[in-house]
Amino acid sequence: MSTGTHSVEKLTLARLPSGVELTTTAHTYRGSADGDGPTVYVQAAQHGREVNGTELLRRFHGRIPLESLSGTVIAVPVANPLTFDRISYTTPEAFDSVNPNMNRVWPGDAGGTLHERMAARLWEFVDSADAVVDLHTGSPDMLSHVVYLEGDDRSRSLANAFGNGLVLSEPADDDATDEWHRRDFAGKLRVAASNEGIPSITPELAHNKQIVEPAVEDGVDGLLDVLRHLEMIPGEVAVTGRTLARNYLGQVTTEESGLFRPVPSLGVGESVSQGTTIGTVYDPTTYEPLHEATVERGGLLYAHNQEATVTAGDQLASLATIREEPP
Repeated sequence: MSTGTHSVEKLTLARLPSGVELTTTAHTYRGSADGDGPTVYVQAAQHGREVNGTELLRRFHGRIPLESLSGTVIAVPVANPLTFDRISYTTPEAFDSVNPNMNRVWPGDAGGTLHERMAARLWEFVDSADAVVDLHTGSPDMLSHVVYLEGDDRSRSLANAFGNGLVLSEPADDDATDEWHRRDFAGKLRVAASNEGIPSITPELAHNKQIVEPAVEDGVDGLLDVLRHLEMIPGEVAVTGRTLARNYLGQVTTEESGLFRPVPSLGVGESVSQGTTIGTVYDPTTYEPLHEATVERGGLLYAHNQEATVTAGDQLASLATIREEPP
């Protein structure tokens, strides 16, 4: 009886000014019936400080049942080695001053800037995939959640399969807010893939720079459930309660720089109403209150900043509009 296979490929993403090749590694898992079944592309650490996805793929490597796999899984645990080495979100200006954030340039450009070239190389795998999972993380005080393109039913099904309690639909293109366009979200991998007809999701797994056990373990289970949903491995999807919400980019930001004291009684996962105060920014030297941060539109509080030192424009909280409660 034939079994599935695992292979490792070194990929050259781009070349640095010195001629040194910028490389990463792709793992390919093929089922025993070669070519039979869907292909799933999954990547992590597009932003280098977001390490929980990388750890997720390491554990997934030991748990994927190759003997019963139908189809192919391509996994890239470090999509951006430059930001990974710097434990950073963006690439240094010296390498890409035009596009410092890799997740704004998909599907990339083989003749473009460094990040555009890196994205174009990885897009070769995305373009032949039947589904995409782009693993990310968020802030320390955030509910893990999965984001998909609103109106894309196949992506919604993937998000529900992966789901970890909270599923966010995000409007895009003509339906999106000015903020969405201002932040160049059209160049996200998930959005670019969905616009090409490839179901795609972005799981946001807890926070960054450290491995968070519950988030990683839930993420491994979620990725295996995506394979079950696509009938690539046997078993039923372990669907539990899901809250479906609309990510309207309802961030609360600070208008002033200073020392931020969040309201201690507020916790992520709570529903808050319009006008709710989420914290106050003070002048640390005079003790004067500078800005009372309040919610402009009620919703589900899924991220609440707890860091004290803030600069004008910093995000203090994120909210979403609940559409469906879990049964």
